Amino acid sequence: MAQWRQIERDVADSLGEGTLWSARENALYWVDILAPALSRLSLDSGAVERWAMPEPLGWVAERTGGGFIGGFQSGFATIRLDPLVITPIGDPEPHFPGNRMNDGKADAQGHIWCGTMDMAEEHDRGALYRLAPDHSWTVIDSGYRVPNGPAFSPCGRWLYHSDTAKRQIYRFKRTADGATDRQPFLRFTDDDGYPDGMTVDAQGHIWVAHWSGGRISRFTPDGTLDRAIPLPARQVTNISFAGPDLDRMFVTSARIGLNDPTEHDGGLFEVLDCGVRGLPTHLYAG
Repeated sequence: MAQWRQIERDVADSLGEGTLWSARENALYWVDILAPALSRLSLDSGAVERWAMPEPLGWVAERTGGGFIGGFQSGFATIRLDPLVITPIGDPEPHFPGNRMNDGKADAQGHIWCGTMDMAEEHDRGALYRLAPDHSWTVIDSGYRVPNGPAFSPCGRWLYHSDTAKRQIYRFKRTADGATDRQPFLRFTDDDGYPDGMTVDAQGHIWVAHWSGGRISRFTPDGTLDRAIPLPARQVTNISFAGPDLDRMFVTSARIGLNDPTEHDGGLFEVLDCGVRGLPTHLYAG
């Protein structure tokens, strides 16, 4: 049975999300969307650094030329650290000032896939976007309450994406222009909680974080439950493989909305001896 350890740090996350493995820094990055903040765990020293952000930050991705691109409430922006410099690129939703970005990743072609959502979680006005290297964006899908977990199959043919509020994970066919043919892939039950962040391992299995489910689960490409690993945090949010061999797994969580948060809620965890490897992190080409 897999074991876990909690990474020691000074601040628990209100809404930990957006894990990102950086091979060039041998470090794990993640966001606290609502703090808002960006954090970094060095796998060399174990040290944790945290940078305050000026507004809600849903995700970051590394750029081929150095630094990051981030998904802020106000839209896309480049990010440089030490010193912190944020340069806006553009806002895809100026008509929805109450929306923010929630989760995003780069694909093998150097594009960013990310979702937007109503911060109040009252309206289905979120969308799935693809940001091209030339900084143009395209709406791939719409009508989301809480979009989460873009993840890609190793072959590149499939995109997985969820609407957490609807307990539904979808699978899309990848195309040269984006993605199409959205089909239901997995539906969570009340006992499962809600599907949050996702990643795919080297065998093509899908790992899903369970918000209000206190665990992560591994599903086969046909949607069969293969494995479940319980964690002490109740609101598990995101998963990333890390390390030079991509055989270390880190998981974020959240304490927002809990009347009685424990020392584990909002923690960052490493799952020990998970026995599988992940896929390399892709870089944004813009």
